[in-house]
Amino acid sequence: MGIITVQTYFLLQAWSIREKQLTQSIEIALKNTAYRFSKLNETAIPAANPVHRLSHDYFVVDINNVIDANILEFYLQSEFDKLNLHIAYEYGIYDCHSDRMVYGDFVSADGLSNEAQLGKELPKYSEYTYYFGVRFSSLNKAITSDMTVWLFFTVILLLSVVFFAYSLFIIFKQKRWSELQKDFMNNMTHEFKTPISSIGLAANVISDPEVIHQPERLQVYGTIISEQNTRLNQLVDKVLETAKLETSNIHISPERINLTELVESVTGSFRNSLPKETVFSIKQTGTPVAVSADVVHLTNVIYNLTDNAIKYGPEKPAIEISIQYKNKVVLLHFSDNGPGIPKQYGKKIFQKFFRIQAGNLQAAKGFGLGLYYVGIICKCHGWSISLETHAPSPACFVIKMPVKNHTD
Repeated sequence: MGIITVQTYFLLQAWSIREKQLTQSIEIALKNTAYRFSKLNETAIPAANPVHRLSHDYFVVDINNVIDANILEFYLQSEFDKLNLHIAYEYGIYDCHSDRMVYGDFVSADGLSNEAQLGKELPKYSEYTYYFGVRFSSLNKAITSDMTVWLFFTVILLLSVVFFAYSLFIIFKQKRWSELQKDFMNNMTHEFKTPISSIGLAANVISDPEVIHQPERLQVYGTIISEQNTRLNQLVDKVLETAKLETSNIHISPERINLTELVESVTGSFRNSLPKETVFSIKQTGTPVAVSADVVHLTNVIYNLTDNAIKYGPEKPAIEISIQYKNKVVLLHFSDNGPGIPKQYGKKIFQKFFRIQAGNLQAAKGFGLGLYYVGIICKCHGWSISLETHAPSPACFVIKMPVKNHTD
């Protein structure tokens, strides 16, 4: 950014210098034209500067005598040629009888006249009686053409800076992606290691000859193996399902669903496996409507959000699910009593593999795929999901379901 600022500063300085040089050359040419008219008309050379600049590109020249248009154009062109000023211009001569600028003509950069390209009438100047005006409509273009080299290198520099910035962006993005993949592998290793270790331990116990004659212990360890095997299958399915989200379109089979009943059913599956101190609160406001959604995916969305509230909450979680049936939308709120999510992670939590780093990477089990899946499913249904509160307040997720996705 500093390089661009410095280069811009020098470019503007160069433009200003070139504009002054060009303006000075124009004024010299116009002065010489006035002096040649004084000599032609045998009048005294004006004591004051006969050239007055009325605007950026318009000059008037005091002659103090009658002006011949043909002679004026000849003098102008010869003076411009002497100073190597190849710039298009148009001129006009003031007629004191009609109080107008008349006898105008347009002269191109190569010195050719063309009345068809004349612009609007040139402005008058009340301080002079006999004078002519010259407008250089392509003054900026002439300055630009003289600064082609400057502009070329400025563009090259700008492109180089943009390319460098883009390269840095890609590098940091790849670095971040590598870190996310590394965290994912660490989490996945941890998740798979626990059931594998449990199965191995149970298998070792069962293989003990003394245990073979103890049916009760066999049943206990057999149950452990079965449960951990089921858990392994669920983990594998979860990883494969998430990978599938990235490689193919999700098939949505919408059907009429009673949202309140579905929420109660999903949360009911948690109640049996959680401590009695766990508090589940389901609230409903408004007139219930049947939501149009894929029951499998919506069930998974509710499950993931509830599971997140439990995993990242305190020892005694309190989860509140609120369903608001409004005129044009259904709002599904998930609130907990956990530590909350910092504001800077409000959008990142829906990215694949993203997990908030809080000292211990394994503070909570997971791959960083749950909210990613939730975001994808909401998008496929045409819903929106957002984090409404930020740390230190507990987290509150809101799913907004437009009325087009449900019917009475």
